[in-house]
Amino acid sequence: MTKFGITNTNAQLGHNPQNLNIQHFCDLPYSELGDNFDIVIAVEVIEHLFYPKELVRSSKKCLKPNGGLILTTPYHGYLKNLVMAATGKMDNHFTALWDGGHIKFFSVPTMKDLLKSENYTNIKFKFAGRFPYLWKSMLCSSTIVQ
Repeated sequence: MTKFGITNTNAQLGHNPQNLNIQHFCDLPYSELGDNFDIVIAVEVIEHLFYPKELVRSSKKCLKPNGGLILTTPYHGYLKNLVMAATGKMDNHFTALWDGGHIKFFSVPTMKDLLKSENYTNIKFKFAGRFPYLWKSMLCSSTIVQ
């Protein structure tokens, strides 16, 4: 099994507790990795990226035909955002004072649009934490047909 740890900043390249082959996802050796993986998993990563489409695009380069992409990210739906605003928690949640924090916020429609824009299909969602529609995280699975 080949394991790669992917980072979106050069600062994170020094932190490697699992001894993974860690590289910036734009610098992966696609000539060696292309079409070799059945599945790519990115756990709580995409919300930290300036260019989330690049993660989806880069994953596609690594996947075998009919390969799968699994993403997890904090859930941000209309009702959750409304409840945060009504309870005065919006400023703390979306704070600009957190260095290196979340810079993108996804709902089901925005994640679906992102994946469809790169020709992923069979897009499915599962949710975890808290109460329905106030979930903490969402898991999204999809398939690429090449």
